[in-house]
Amino acid sequence: MKRRTLLTSGGLGLGAALAACSAPKSNTAGAQTDQSGPASPAVLRKKARTLRLVTAWPKNFPGLGTVAEEITQNIGRLSGGTLAVKLYAAGELVPSHEEFDAVSSGAADMYHASEYYWVGKSKGFAFFTAVPFGMTAVEQLGWVDQGGGRALWDKLSARFNLIAFPAGSTGHQMGGWFKKEINTLDDLKGLIMRIPGLGGDVMRELGVSPKLLAGGAIYQALQSGAIDATEWVGPWNDLAFGFYREAPYYYGPGFHEPGSTVSLGFNLDVWNSLSPQEQVAVKGSCGWAMSSSLAQFSWQNAKALKTLQQDHGVEVRNFSDEIWKALGVATRKVLSDVAKSDPETKAIHDSYMSTLAEASAWAQVSDGPYLRLRSLAGF
Repeated sequence: MKRRTLLTSGGLGLGAALAACSAPKSNTAGAQTDQSGPASPAVLRKKARTLRLVTAWPKNFPGLGTVAEEITQNIGRLSGGTLAVKLYAAGELVPSHEEFDAVSSGAADMYHASEYYWVGKSKGFAFFTAVPFGMTAVEQLGWVDQGGGRALWDKLSARFNLIAFPAGSTGHQMGGWFKKEINTLDDLKGLIMRIPGLGGDVMRELGVSPKLLAGGAIYQALQSGAIDATEWVGPWNDLAFGFYREAPYYYGPGFHEPGSTVSLGFNLDVWNSLSPQEQVAVKGSCGWAMSSSLAQFSWQNAKALKTLQQDHGVEVRNFSDEIWKALGVATRKVLSDVAKSDPETKAIHDSYMSTLAEASAWAQVSDGPYLRLRSLAGF
């Protein structure tokens, strides 16, 4: 089955698919029987196989955490009850940001996280989450699904006994929360900022000390003074964490994550052991997660921004032109250095940048002008 078909079944058609593939009730012996009709004999089915999913998100965290929970439920339903997934929030089964090693080694079966957390393994992983001044969420999915990104991702992941799939997106992220105003490049120098991935490398070029912290540790680090600024996601998730109480200056848009994809990663041996139907169930659940999460973040970010501004007096600010130009120069240097790290990463970089150029040409006559003209027309 082609992946476009899987994405369709994971999106608009998922409700019907879930209804059709709901697991039958278990009997008292733990096996499952097919009760499809009075003339149909009971068919004994094997007990569901349980897979362990470790996530990078706090328990019940809105958007990222909840979509991981829904993925686990949908995999069980779409597999016809042959798979069950037990979810572990960040830090419950393995320490935060050690999900990659746990799944690679087989200590866990799956992870739900952002691929740019693994840049210590290979810089190439960053391209499958977000790249500074890179693709939007839809453009990114186009590259992976249509533009050759899928094969490159598979090849890179296989080196670590993994395979991963797009399984959620936050859309465009914000630039971050700062304890002081940022008006010039000098205002950035010496700051300690929670910012992962290649965005952190870019900020380092401007004199910032980037730091990788798990979501649940960010607020305390801001409160204690261990960090001076943080990016996280956008208004919905940022409001939930209450960053505005410690760092009142909110900057946007974010240069570093214009369309961040989160992923469901599988131990490759476990993935290969699944039946074709079970693999379809996983891919369908991932496709649903992409469409559902984009819808959630679009809707909830708009509502949360209104709350931040009206109830908490938050003013959204923009970096100066001087800073934007410096960010662009630093990004070109960082991406050039990344491309030189190894041949495999260079192949990923070259494919991504070629697709970005084509996507940008289209955006310049479609979304970009439309958004400007919509504003001009008063909408």
